[in-house]
Amino acid sequence: MIELRNISYSFAQAKSPVLHNLSFAIEDKRIGIIGPNGCGKTTLLHLMVGLLTPDTGELLFDGKTISTKDDLRALRKEVGFLFQSSDDQLFSPTVIEDVAFGPLNLGFSAKEAKEIALKTLEELGLSGFEERITHRLSGGEKKLVALATILAMRPKILLLDEPTNNLDPKTRSHLIEILQGLDLNQVIISHDWDFLSHTTSILYKIDHGHIHRCEEDHVHVHRHLHKAGDHPHHHDPL
Repeated sequence: MIELRNISYSFAQAKSPVLHNLSFAIEDKRIGIIGPNGCGKTTLLHLMVGLLTPDTGELLFDGKTISTKDDLRALRKEVGFLFQSSDDQLFSPTVIEDVAFGPLNLGFSAKEAKEIALKTLEELGLSGFEERITHRLSGGEKKLVALATILAMRPKILLLDEPTNNLDPKTRSHLIEILQGLDLNQVIISHDWDFLSHTTSILYKIDHGHIHRCEEDHVHVHRHLHKAGDHPHHHDPL
């Protein structure tokens, strides 16, 4: 549904583009994207939802070039974006107000929006959170509520930017269960290889401004016991 064609993007004062003549399309239900810090992973997602405008190239949605504000609005109705920081996504005093905000803006009545919000919270195991004060939630709770605000809008595509950052093992496992149970396209940026092994089926790497599909055996479940425990960690290849 979303495609980038020959995209290039440079930050102000940068000597070279962070993304150069890059083409990418969502071709599978569950896509993972990896790459070193500063390679343009987050920039790629921002371009996919029109938060950034490419220097060259084009963004397409359902085969149509995004060229107007109406085109962009149509795209954003179908795409949910989970930011790295939940504080960038949550702004209402209570959880129920935050989760109901999206449906209200889609044209649902206040009663309908509340019903959608309650159902979404229940689906994510967050029943009882309705009147919780948003800024007093833990980091993991904020992440799940931020995801609820997106899913309440019933998107067809979900973009997640480093969703496991600062999550405790229990919340991380719960997030894996949620994502595995969602029947919608997902694109996930993460440094957490084990998380990607449970949540994605195709892996891409961004390197030197280009994106490459990794070999199929690069994403796999790796079970072992050592001092890192349940925490995300890195293994150097042999």
